[in-house]
Amino acid sequence: MSETAFGVGMVMFPGITQLDLTGPLEVLSSVPDWKVELVAHTMAPVVSGRGFAFSPTQTFDRAPQYDLLVVPGGPGVDAAMLDEPLVAFVQKQAACARYVFGICTGSLILGAAGLLNGRRASTHWQAVDFLASFGAIASHERMTVDGSLFTSGGVTAGIDMGLEVVGKIAGPEAAQSVQLLLEYDPAPPFNAGTPRTAPKDVFDKLQSASAARYAGRAKAVRQAAARLSTSAAV
Repeated sequence: MSETAFGVGMVMFPGITQLDLTGPLEVLSSVPDWKVELVAHTMAPVVSGRGFAFSPTQTFDRAPQYDLLVVPGGPGVDAAMLDEPLVAFVQKQAACARYVFGICTGSLILGAAGLLNGRRASTHWQAVDFLASFGAIASHERMTVDGSLFTSGGVTAGIDMGLEVVGKIAGPEAAQSVQLLLEYDPAPPFNAGTPRTAPKDVFDKLQSASAARYAGRAKAVRQAAARLSTSAAV
């Protein structure tokens, strides 16, 4: 990074949720003098959970130290939590980064890296019960700030937290300018964006359809938490 640029590194992995990545990316890259890089194992395209491919701009082994480390989520989180080089990269970067930002289930990767122990954290509502496995204090808020740690709820909440991050670091006026530039003024046609407001039959159907993924994630969380405990004991 140049001496004047504020460096932002966004971690990528197969099965990432594209809006977890691209929503905050649009916010953060709109700030003058902020340089955002997309970091992955290699420079090969990374395929999202919906099948769209995104090109990294940097690799884990060549990345500079970032001021802000960003970890999105997605269905690929289950494998990413157990990806030792990826988790090691998150640990190494977080140790010297000024700020860490977890989006949606990206918070589980932060947990697998040992960064949530004793910290308040948010994640997607379907994953919030897993936070305790990593010693986190689970928050059901859309945005949670614990010191230099920023975590958000699911998917679209990453845009809100992206603006919060910009406001905290670059100032409210900078964040408001980005919000206006993006014309971010959500007015959804339905009030079904949380388990508290969605109709019960809609909630129940989604929970039923997600049961297999939940079980698979629970297994991955157990493995990641056990690995973290073992490494801490060494």
